[in-house]
Parts: sequence; C-alpha cells; structure tokens
Amino acid sequence: MASTKTEESQEGIEVANEEVEHQKEAIAAAIRIHGVDEEQAILFGRFTTASSEWHRDISKTILRKVDFHLLPMLILMYMLNFLDRNNLSQARLGTLEEDLKMTGTDFNLATSILFVGYILMQLPSNLLLTRVRPSVYLGVAMTIWGTISAAQAATQTFASLVACRFFLGFAEAPFFPGAIFLMSSWYTRSELALRIAWFYCGHSFANAFGGLLGAGVLANMSGARGVSGWRWLFIIEGSLTVVSAICSAFILPNYPATTKWLTPEERAYAQWRLVKDAGEADEANASSIKEGLLLALRDPRLYLFTLLQHASLLSQTFQYFFPSILQTLGYGNIETLLLTAPVWAATFCASLVVTYTSGHYSDRSIHIICLILISVAGNIIVVSTLNTAARFFGLFLLPMGALLSYQIILAWIANSFPRPLVKRSVVISFANMVGNSANIYGTYMYPASDAPRYLVGGSATAGVGLLIALLAVIARLVLRRQNTKLAIREAFEAEGRPAESGGRDESAPVGFRYML
Repeated sequence: MASTKTEESQEGIEVANEEVEHQKEAIAAAIRIHGVDEEQAILFGRFTTASSEWHRDISKTILRKVDFHLLPMLILMYMLNFLDRNNLSQARLGTLEEDLKMTGTDFNLATSILFVGYILMQLPSNLLLTRVRPSVYLGVAMTIWGTISAAQAATQTFASLVACRFFLGFAEAPFFPGAIFLMSSWYTRSELALRIAWFYCGHSFANAFGGLLGAGVLANMSGARGVSGWRWLFIIEGSLTVVSAICSAFILPNYPATTKWLTPEERAYAQWRLVKDAGEADEANASSIKEGLLLALRDPRLYLFTLLQHASLLSQTFQYFFPSILQTLGYGNIETLLLTAPVWAATFCASLVVTYTSGHYSDRSIHIICLILISVAGNIIVVSTLNTAARFFGLFLLPMGALLSYQIILAWIANSFPRPLVKRSVVISFANMVGNSANIYGTYMYPASDAPRYLVGGSATAGVGLLIALLAVIARLVLRRQNTKLAIREAFEAEGRPAESGGRDESAPVGFRYML
C-alpha cells in the first residue's frame, strides 16, 4: 500500500514537472518566434519560478487595470450598438409607419435588412482587425454607424429607411465579434466568462434605457421644431454614439504587448498568462490570415458551435418586437415603453447571479440548458393565455432565459478555441456571421397580424429553445470526449511512449481541458 502511494506521488510530481517543462518550451517558442527582447525574455523566465503569492498579487493588479480601461468602454459601446440597432421598435410606437406609409410586413423588412449588411461585413472586418489597432478600428466603425443611425431621421420614404438600415448593419458588423475577440486577447479562459457577462450587460442596459429614453422623447419632443418624435429619437441616439466613439479611440487598449499604461513587467506578465493558459501568447502576426482561416474551417467543432449560436440568436428575435408584444397587454404607447424597463432590469440582475454560478462551478452546458428551458416556459405562457398578469410574467421569462444562455454560449465559444489569435478571430466572426443570419428570417415570425398571441412566433421560438438544449448536450459530449483524448495523450507522454495521433489538440499544453 505504501509502495502504491509512493508511486502515485511520484507520478504526480512527474506530471507537474512535465507541465512546467511544457510552459518553459512554450515561452521559449514565443521568445524565438515573436521576437521578444532580452529584457522581456528574462522576465518570462522569472515568472515560471515565481511564488504563488507573487503571481496572485500581480494578476490582481493587472486585472484591475485591464477591467478599468477595457470593460466600461466596451459596455457603453455595446449599449449604444444595440440601442441604434433596436431603436426602430421604439420609433414604431410613434408615427414612423404613418409618416413613411409603411404597411403589411414593411416593418419586418426594415428590421431584417440590417442583418444582411451585418453578415456581409462580418468575416472581412474581423480578419482586418488582426492587422489594425482595435482601438482605432472599433472607434472608426462606431463613428460611422452612429452617423448612419442619426441620418435615419432624414428619411422621407420607406425605401430610404431600408437603405439606411442596410448600411447601418454593414457599419455595426465589426463591433460585437471584435469586442469579444479583444477581450479574449486579454483574459484567460477562467476569467473570460465573467467579463463577457459584464460586457453583455450592455444589452440589458440598452433595452431598459432605450425604453425610458423612447418614452421621454415620444412624450415630450413629438412635433418640437416641426420634427416628429421618432426622428428626434434617431438624432439623439446617433449623436450619443458619435461622441462616445471619439472617446473610445483614446480609451480602449490594443494588445498586452503594446499597452502603455502597463509597466514593462506587467506587459510581459500579461502575455505570459496567456502562454500558461493556452500554450501560446496572442500575437497579431503569429499566423497568416490564410492559415487561421484554414485552421478554423477544418475544425468540426466550429460548425457545432455556429449552429448553437444561430439557434440561440433565433430564440431572441422576439426582442425586436418586444414593445409591440408588450402593447398587446392593453397599455398605451408611453406606458408600454416604460414597462419594458423593469423586464430588462430583472434580466440584468439575473445575469449577475448566472455569471457567478457559471464561473464558480466552471460550467457552461448545464447553465445553458436550464436557462433556455426558462425561455421555453415563457413562450408557452405568452401564447397560451390572454391573462394580463400571466402574460407579463411570461414576458419576464423570455429574455431572462434566452439572453442569459446566449452570454454563456459566447464565453463557451471563445474558451473552446483559445489560440492562435487569427483562428480564434475567424471562429468568432464565422459563428457570429452565420448566427446572425437567424435575424433575417426570424423577424418574420412576429407579423402584426398575429397579435395578440403571436402563436406562430412564440411556438417556433419555444421549439428552437429545445433545439438549443439538445445542441448544448451534444457540445458537452464532444468536448468531454476531447478532454479524454488529452488525458490519454498526457498519460502516454508521461510514460515516455509516443501518443496516439488523430486528435485535434496535439499542441494543447499539459493540463489543458475544455470547459464543459
């Protein structure tokens, strides 16, 4: 018995040593390939042997600085991004359709056309992001979409509104995947889920703030200086976006190696953390665009996660008609917009709880399944009764389930494709591009003629929710199988035998495991 324990202890020491040696090799490769200077190379070597207390202190310092410089600006940018995209649903409660002589499914077309432009620009924009400073690129994109959003106020015909919406989607395309990509270039896998959740809070803020702002503008500025209330809404929100865009170019960081508000030691450590976490530091020129594209397209997991994101976004199309659905409870235009605020405020509070539990238990799939089933229940309630209290409760469940499961899906995707940088950029862009195609046809699931129950849209969304739960189970099984392969490979290497080939993760560092 004592002999067995001694052997197990010895094996544990050998595995630990193997991991340290792998990290040293990965660091040496980073130094050799990416041209790290001599001073930084010395720091890299020192980090490998430093005490756990020292690592904890410097990590805390760096995370505090990164969180302060990166997250508030990204949250504000995302809030304005979604506000400019979704303000059409609030303008509809004004005189938009009457002024532009919109009938039938014209509103659905104006909503969906944005995503045609969005999809066309998605992949090219994020490939370009790896070659251009993110702070400048995202700031310029934001300035353009803010200008187009404000320009919607000048439209006089339905055709001109559709044209504006198309180019608005084209200009907005770089932001969302670009922001996720930028965060994944700073945070380790264990840190990323929480930060993506905070970032995604901008979505709930946008809906809550948008409802309040829409109510205020439509109630108090309709007809001011001879301009309709919905036109003022576009002008005000577009102007806020342009001002914020100018600030973002000076506030947002780029990559750890080039950030001035970190000391040389902190810059080196920020890169070293990524080496330790995933076996490779982020370097914009580490792989060519062609190499990154081929690496991504050859990975079967890309298509599984893309389908999961597509289904998740399809389950959220109700939000583009949320004020209209809420209005079927029998309230006036202004009251309806005001009532959207508590729904999204509750969604924000729930996101804090879900983010904590997902990170604390290092879980993705179980949270996604439980949350999406909440949304399924909400859809069933809304379509099955006309009772005001029950339907209002169901409307609380819709975003609380669909949106919160989506924020975990985003973190899961970024976690499952850690390095190299260009491959991760392609994966995030491809999944977001194909995923958002759901908004092109999904917006037709809620025609005005289906009010007040919206039976077709609600039933279809509930069915999509069940599909999401199934896909989450499949993804969990796939990644668990991959983790088993990694464990077997490490066992072979620890015994000095060649590992079996055929896996996709031969370059993964010792101890690396996919989050389930």
